[in-house]
Amino acid sequence: MNETNELLILIHDNTKMGLTSTKKLLTLIKNKENKIKFILEEQLQRYEAFYKKVKSLLKKEKLNIKHSSLLKDLTASTAMSHEVKKDNSDSKIADILIRGFSMGNINMEVKIKDYKKEANKDVLKLANDVLEFGENQVKLLKNYL
Repeated sequence: MNETNELLILIHDNTKMGLTSTKKLLTLIKNKENKIKFILEEQLQRYEAFYKKVKSLLKKEKLNIKHSSLLKDLTASTAMSHEVKKDNSDSKIADILIRGFSMGNINMEVKIKDYKKEANKDVLKLANDVLEFGENQVKLLKNYL
């Protein structure tokens, strides 16, 4: 598999996990008074835009993603639900999000560094945009800890 395709798959998996997790979190705190809700709603909009863009690039590259991350998504969703049911404070939700963003950011940064010379420039740009979004979210979320 070439570098562009590997980077596209990582972006796809990252944004798909973000979409799934953010929707789940919003559902879990739907009837709560969390101040962090507006940040989750903004994150959801950004993830939807990133996901739309990555789907377009996947189509352009004629790359079909198999849904192999279903178990990973389910496991993460279950763990997150358990944590939020025990403690649904803004600081706990920020902690969960920061951990998720940090893992995604590390993976994205490594692939960008590895493939910056070989990958398609549009895909590389999207990867950098997703990374920048993740880094900015970590900074923003630290205010809730």
